[in-house]
Amino acid sequence: MTGVSREVITLQLGHYSNFVGTHWWNLQDASLCYDPGSAPPEVQSDSVFREGQTPGGSVTYTPRLIAMDLKGSLRTLRQEGSLYDPGGAAAAAVTWAGSVTVHKHSPPEKNCFLEDLEKLDKGQILTEAEFCSASQLQGSGPLGVDSFNNQLTRVQKNYRLEGSVTVWSDFLRLHLHPRSVVVIHQFNHDGEAHRLETFGQGESTLQGALLDELEDRLHFFVEECDYLQGFQVLCDLEDGFAGLGSKVTELLQDSYGGRGILTWGVAPVVHRDSTPARDRYHLLNAALGTVNMAAHSSLFCPLTLRGGLGGRPPPPPLFPLLSYNPALWYHSSAILALALDALTVPYRLRNNSAPMWQVADSLAVAGRKVVAAYGAVPFPMMPGGSLPDALSACADALPWKPLSACPEAAGSRCYGQWSTLRGYEGQKLISCLSPGIEPLTPLHGLHSGEDILAAYVSSFYPSAPLALQLVSAPSKLTPPFPQIFSPTLDAQGFMRGGAPPAGAPPVSSVPILTSLQSGTALHPFLSELQRAAATFDVRRRAPSFLSQGPEMADYQEALEELRLLGHCYHDDSGGTTRSSSEDDDD
Repeated sequence: MTGVSREVITLQLGHYSNFVGTHWWNLQDASLCYDPGSAPPEVQSDSVFREGQTPGGSVTYTPRLIAMDLKGSLRTLRQEGSLYDPGGAAAAAVTWAGSVTVHKHSPPEKNCFLEDLEKLDKGQILTEAEFCSASQLQGSGPLGVDSFNNQLTRVQKNYRLEGSVTVWSDFLRLHLHPRSVVVIHQFNHDGEAHRLETFGQGESTLQGALLDELEDRLHFFVEECDYLQGFQVLCDLEDGFAGLGSKVTELLQDSYGGRGILTWGVAPVVHRDSTPARDRYHLLNAALGTVNMAAHSSLFCPLTLRGGLGGRPPPPPLFPLLSYNPALWYHSSAILALALDALTVPYRLRNNSAPMWQVADSLAVAGRKVVAAYGAVPFPMMPGGSLPDALSACADALPWKPLSACPEAAGSRCYGQWSTLRGYEGQKLISCLSPGIEPLTPLHGLHSGEDILAAYVSSFYPSAPLALQLVSAPSKLTPPFPQIFSPTLDAQGFMRGGAPPAGAPPVSSVPILTSLQSGTALHPFLSELQRAAATFDVRRRAPSFLSQGPEMADYQEALEELRLLGHCYHDDSGGTTRSSSEDDDD
């Protein structure tokens, strides 16, 4: 864990953001290496984790994270966590001498995974046969983090939590710092009353005690950083957190100028409590959130498996090697987290990393601060094959699917992109041709993985600037990541040559290919979002939306800014693909 790293502070704002973030942190936790004799991993975990110490002197390693959610959203998770106060503050001595009336209520039941997690955390080490049973082996004390991870990895129990996950803490597998979780008590997670539904509600929420609490926690995490490179913000885009996220990113921009702010506006495929009126709110929140968070961020990227953010979106993308339920937040957030694990790699690498500002500056050219994400989750590779083999099998079309509701149109222009291939461990990057053998394709004749991937992507976008990152280590999948993978994949996430054998182990890692792009595909996305919001008579059909702000004039100004932002991506070149540098010369 030693060595200089450029620290990143993560903020998760909203319930679906915390779903995505929980899967993402579980992936990071699964990849931690505690063997001092092993080679340092390619991804620098110190960039997002912090080392601390409990009052008892135990060393801790927790996410550098601030997660905000509403009252009733935590269920079994204590807001202050249990790592620094295992006995609980409620165990303090009572000094009242009079009579005491005790009111007890049953705590929420824990699912199978959380029960096993608690046993492992207490040192009650379970054998594979006894895993998730009443039988327990006596332990000699609390487990270390290394043995805790090893137990989960060794047992590899195939949890089926689809019916028991209701909130993000139902599948959280690591401890959080006491300063990480912030609960907004004036709004309810469940029920019909006191809901955080509108952009204006979110904007007006970040003031007073809540603003002071957020600033205090930011200062706590910032002050212990030596080389803070910036903030990665996950924010719900379609409810009141869009307004709160706009204020949070504005605060970061004002207080920490010069640091990178990469904001991911996330949205589920299906809202659990959707109604026609709330769907209209979702659209307006997304429009206002997009234009405001883009203005206050170094880079803004919508992140969703929905086909679009309008009233009648196309169906979610089909991933050939996945079998998932788009309506389940537990599933859709897992796919987004896997993609995000690769999308965020450039500024988390131990060597040859690109800091946040460099990633943002290379894409946010000429006012284009909104980008689109694409991902091949997983990227199809055959065991024992090579990168040219895998890419040649996708010669007619790029293998990735839209992750930002922005399908790539034929002949669209790309102003610049970052592509990341992660998880080719054990595979060949180049073809090992014998002397005198003609390469099967031009890709098979190249001599480095970077050249091969660059040549392949450039064949679709010939003159667009391109940055690449190739990372051998895969995203490691450990319980309770959902098993949503095709049976044609082996344990390493590579495609089998035949039918899966009986008793085949679950998929424990996958290769992923992602792309972060600035291009003309964003023009219809932003224009349709603006047009749908502008043609909706908010004063007549949803007057309560503006009851807590913004003012009508500010609302109309924001929609005009969104229209101008969409125009930045308009293709006026007659279909000719040009680079961003050529645009700057016009």
